[in-house]
Amino acid sequence: MKKAGNENLAVASLDSPIGKLRLAACDDGLLAVIFPNEKTKRDFADNRGSEAARAHLDAAAKALREYFAGKRRDFKDLKLAPRGTEFQLSVWRALTRIPFGATRSYADIARLIGNPKAMRAVGLANGKNPIPIIVPCHRVIGSNGALTGFGGGLPTKKWLLTHEGVTTPALL
Repeated sequence: MKKAGNENLAVASLDSPIGKLRLAACDDGLLAVIFPNEKTKRDFADNRGSEAARAHLDAAAKALREYFAGKRRDFKDLKLAPRGTEFQLSVWRALTRIPFGATRSYADIARLIGNPKAMRAVGLANGKNPIPIIVPCHRVIGSNGALTGFGGGLPTKKWLLTHEGVTTPALL
């Protein structure tokens, strides 16, 4: 795993309908979206960072504002730089393939990455996703349609799914 040097790390806050989000980027791309209630091991204090990191941060903030305004459905144009194991990265790539307004189960994601028995490991990787919303871990629900754990809290997950027009019994 690569580490972002603090001198290149750009960090800023973004007001959103689900609270104040913290965004962090490095020269390689967006590193993190942090929910207001979320605790991290790393101090993400405001930092201007390098010009390249600020460009990634600005692009992510603009894209998130568009998403919350209902003008954006995907984030494929953003440069992402999540840090994780190869397994986690494979799960996170699979999450980006869940379309706006759709949901998948942990079993669906396990099959998608070619490891159908890895449902629990997929759940753990999903929970460690450092770039929620943009890497849409909120679109993963239980195989019975129930909302499952979410770093931003279940009310936030419900808000995001409702915002995307998802209608499941868990949201009614």
